[in-house]
Amino acid sequence: MELYPIPTVAALVQGPSGRVLIVRTPKWKGLWGVPGGKVEWGEPLEAALRREFREEVGLELTQIRFALLQESVLDEQFYKPMHFVFANYFARSSSEAIQPNAEIAEWLWVEPQQALEHPLNSYTRLLVEEYLRREGGA
Repeated sequence: MELYPIPTVAALVQGPSGRVLIVRTPKWKGLWGVPGGKVEWGEPLEAALRREFREEVGLELTQIRFALLQESVLDEQFYKPMHFVFANYFARSSSEAIQPNAEIAEWLWVEPQQALEHPLNSYTRLLVEEYLRREGGA
């Protein structure tokens, strides 16, 4: 069996209050992150991102813009050995009403700077720091 890196998408999303969404999932050993998931065969990245947000938290995304490309190679923060390539985005949502699926254990809308006070996985921490740098909040 051949193994390949798995392409994934995720986004730091700002709601109408100006706060951003962080979520906790067992897959990241209790650390906080952002919603996202695997890209399906033949699926464009932004389409995958929109689908994942609808499935995981019930949000529709607007103003999607590319943020970062990150890689996770057998990282112990994840619950099992995996090799991911993360296409990370910034986006907005006109709603802050979350409809979580089974993957989402907990969620919070927080001021962007406050997100850094939570135990984030290292990839989400970098994404939030980049958001603050670009938006002038750091």
